[in-house]
Amino acid sequence: MSTLPESEILLRGRVVTPTDVLPDGLLVTRGSRIAWIGPADEAPAPWNERLPEPSEDTVLPGLVDLHCHGGGGASFPDATTPEQVATAAAEHLRHGTTTLVASLVTAPRDVLLERTALLAQAAQDGVIGGIHLEGPFLSHARCGAQNPGDMLPGDPALVGEVVAAARGHLVTMTVAPEVAGVCATAADADDDVLAALVAGGALPSVGHTDASAAQVEAAVDRAFDLLAASPAARSGRPTATHLFNGMRPVHHRDPGPVLACLAAAARGELVVELVADGTHLDPGTVASVFDLVGADAVALVTDAMAAAGMADGDYQLGPMAVRVADGVARIVDGDGEPGAIAGGIGHLLDVVRATVDAGVPVVDAVRAASVTPATVLGLHDVGGLVVGLRADVLVVDADLRPQLVLRAGVPVG
Repeated sequence: MSTLPESEILLRGRVVTPTDVLPDGLLVTRGSRIAWIGPADEAPAPWNERLPEPSEDTVLPGLVDLHCHGGGGASFPDATTPEQVATAAAEHLRHGTTTLVASLVTAPRDVLLERTALLAQAAQDGVIGGIHLEGPFLSHARCGAQNPGDMLPGDPALVGEVVAAARGHLVTMTVAPEVAGVCATAADADDDVLAALVAGGALPSVGHTDASAAQVEAAVDRAFDLLAASPAARSGRPTATHLFNGMRPVHHRDPGPVLACLAAAARGELVVELVADGTHLDPGTVASVFDLVGADAVALVTDAMAAAGMADGDYQLGPMAVRVADGVARIVDGDGEPGAIAGGIGHLLDVVRATVDAGVPVVDAVRAASVTPATVLGLHDVGGLVVGLRADVLVVDADLRPQLVLRAGVPVG
C-alpha cells in the first residue's frame, strides 16, 4: 500500500472487478471514492511514479451481507443497546463486510418493535446497512432455529408497525407463502403481507416454508408484480431466504419451494440467498446453483449469529439457547441435546472462500457477495470495484484471509 497526498491510497495485486480479474492490477482511492483501476503497467501519472511493489495479495470489493444475526459475542435479536449492535457489526467489518444487514428472528410483537427501533437508529448512524426480519409469519413445520410459539398468521397491520419503527431501513422480511394472510387471494388482493411490505419499501423473502411449488410460484409472481408497480421499490426482485435451509426438500413428485425459487431466479424474477459455508450446504449444491441461475441471481450470506469470530460455547439467538461445538451452531433442546442448525459462525469472506473451494470462479463468488446483494439493497455506490463508487475495499492474501479493509477510503482498525 502506498499513500499519496489528498488522501490517496494505492493498492497493487490481483484485482477482482465485477467482471474480470486483473492479474497485476492497481486500484487508487481518493478520499472516499475509487479514482482509478487498471493494469499496473498502464497506470497514468502521477501514480505510475509511485507504484507499490508487485504483490501476491488480492484486492476485492467490500462485501455486502444481507442476512446476519450477530457476531463478536453480540446478537442483533438480543441487543438492547447501541454498543451491542456496534460490537456485532464491527466483528464483520474487520473481516471485510463493509455493508451489513442486521437480522432479527421471530419474537413477540413488542420485542420486534423495540429491536427494530434500535436497529433503525444504527442504520441511521451508518453502523448497519439495513434491517431484515426473519419472521414472524413462518411455517411451524419449518421453524428451524426459530421459536414456533411466537409465529403468527400474516398480519399487514403488524408489518405497518414494523415499517414505521424501521424508519425506511426495513430491507427484507422472510415469510412463508402458505401462512394465512401472507399471500392474498384475488378477493382481497390489496390486503396481505406481501402488499404491506412492498408499500413499506421492503422486499418479501420466501423462507421457512413448507409450501408447495404452486404456492411459492404464486407468491413470487405477486411479489414481483407488486415491486414492478411500486416506484419506491429498492429492487425489482424479491428474494429467497437461505435457499434449501428451512424449506421442504425437493422430491421428484413434490418439487416444493426450492425448485420454484430456482426457476424464478433463472427467469430473473428472484434472488436466492445461499449460506455456502460448508455446513449449511454441500459444496456440490452451491456450485450447481451458480451453474443454474448465475451469480447475478445469488446472494451469498452468512446467517451468522453471536458466535461468529468467537470460540465454541453457549450462546443465545433470541429466545433459543444455542451451543457451538466443532464449529457448528445448533439449538439446544429441552434435554440439552443439539438440534437444528442455528445459523452460521463465519464471516462473509469465509463464505466466499468456501464457494471458491466448491469450484465457483472467484469473479462469480465475489460478485454474489458484493454486486448482487447491493442491487437487492438498491444501493448504487457500493458493491464493486468501479471508478466513482465508494472506496469499500478488502485486501486478502493468497488464502483469502483479510489483510486490509477500507470503508469509504478509511482503513478499518
